[in-house]
Amino acid sequence: MIALSLAEIAEIVGATLHDVPDPTAKVTGTVEFDSRKVGPGGLFLALPGARVDGHEHAAGAIEAGAVAVLAARPVGVPAIVVEPVGETETNAMALEHDTDGSGAAVLAALAKLARAVVDRLAADGLTVVGVTGSSGKTSTKDLLAAVLSPLGPVVAPPGSFNNEIGHPWTALRADTDTKFLILELSARGPGHIRSLSETAPPRIGVVLNVGTAHIGEFGSRDVIAETKGELAEALPADGVAVLNADDPLVAAMATRTQARVVLVGQDSHAQVRAEDVRLDAEARAAFTLVTPIGDIAVQLAVHGEHQVGNALSAAAVALECGADLPMIANSLQNANAASIRRMDVQTRPDGLTVINDSYNANPDSVRAALKALVSMARADPAAPRRSWAVIGEMGELGDESVTAHDAIGRLAVRLAVSRLVVVGTGRPSHAMHQGAVMEGSWGNESMLVPDIDAAIALLVAEVGPGDVVLVKASQSIGLWTVAERLLSPEQEFDADGQHRTSMEAT
Repeated sequence: MIALSLAEIAEIVGATLHDVPDPTAKVTGTVEFDSRKVGPGGLFLALPGARVDGHEHAAGAIEAGAVAVLAARPVGVPAIVVEPVGETETNAMALEHDTDGSGAAVLAALAKLARAVVDRLAADGLTVVGVTGSSGKTSTKDLLAAVLSPLGPVVAPPGSFNNEIGHPWTALRADTDTKFLILELSARGPGHIRSLSETAPPRIGVVLNVGTAHIGEFGSRDVIAETKGELAEALPADGVAVLNADDPLVAAMATRTQARVVLVGQDSHAQVRAEDVRLDAEARAAFTLVTPIGDIAVQLAVHGEHQVGNALSAAAVALECGADLPMIANSLQNANAASIRRMDVQTRPDGLTVINDSYNANPDSVRAALKALVSMARADPAAPRRSWAVIGEMGELGDESVTAHDAIGRLAVRLAVSRLVVVGTGRPSHAMHQGAVMEGSWGNESMLVPDIDAAIALLVAEVGPGDVVLVKASQSIGLWTVAERLLSPEQEFDADGQHRTSMEAT
């Protein structure tokens, strides 16, 4: 963050100073909502949590080096205090445990502070790039960081910091050296993306797709499209809207923006498009990148054909920011998955491959992951590998949940996944397993297990060298422990296909 005095911050956010001996003291470090991460010169955000209120950690944050605390009440140490605002939409979305509106007040102040900092930096040349879509935001954010880094210092969120907390928190990581600020914009209802865009106004906006993620909150894809399009509407006249030509609902957003539109995709009308797409043995795509300034061969390091669209969006943004084609191709070739549990592909010495894509799940991302799984398993037609799909429940689908899970079970059968392991005891899990059975699964091709431990026991007993295992579910399920267990050394097989003991594997 740029250095600001406590008095300046209080004026920006409309707060008063309490227990501040020197209003000219400056915040020169980072803004943190976790007191364990506060460092010298920092600013601590007192937010309510599931087990403890951040106000209770104010003194510890000051002891750790924070200059002050951004709080909703005096805390006995230097504080910038805002008035609680009561229950709000922001509170409902980002802070489930905010019972008195204190968290909403702190978040509103945080947004004002981020806006002030971004405005100052933008006046000095900072380019803000916003990314939204039902799926692929985090992967595209990582690719954007890779292609823009050769052009100057980049700030991007770690993982999926994309709501009312993570969005301004990331924006405040930018300083006078930052040339590009990349931000994810998520939503669980209309108006959320518009609000985030006001916190850090983007000059370039990327809309990836309109799917069914969080459809339980939105009600329909049309409402999702209306909400995702808020990013296009937020762009200035001298900005750029990068829209997916392959998704009609996204392409239609061209009429909702005053910015210049760049279409990307495999559609012939896309100005930045991919031709001759092909996948290697690990489902990494290669293609010809076709642009208004020429064509170039691209080989991606990330896994899954769905990454082609993400890469095209990143390439289009890089072109707008001044990158040349060799720079873009080289950056994409060397860009690995930077965020945890996102199509993280690892192969054990014994040949078993684990695709850990367990950070999140929605119908679109599960379909893409299943296609990547079977592509990897059948890369060599003469020696196909067994494919395992270990799938947990997809959250926030509302009334569509049972239907969506049923469709995933049926798709697994249509793709001829060798073994489907459905994890969970709820109606959605039963619907996925039943969908597979009704689509034609026979014997134990589809198995329903009650929990993670049962899934691990089944896999440890039955997977073998050369198999490919996909692990996919919503984050709340915690299914990544299955991938971690399979990748532990004691699970390796010897040359005869027998499990090694822990001692033999070390």
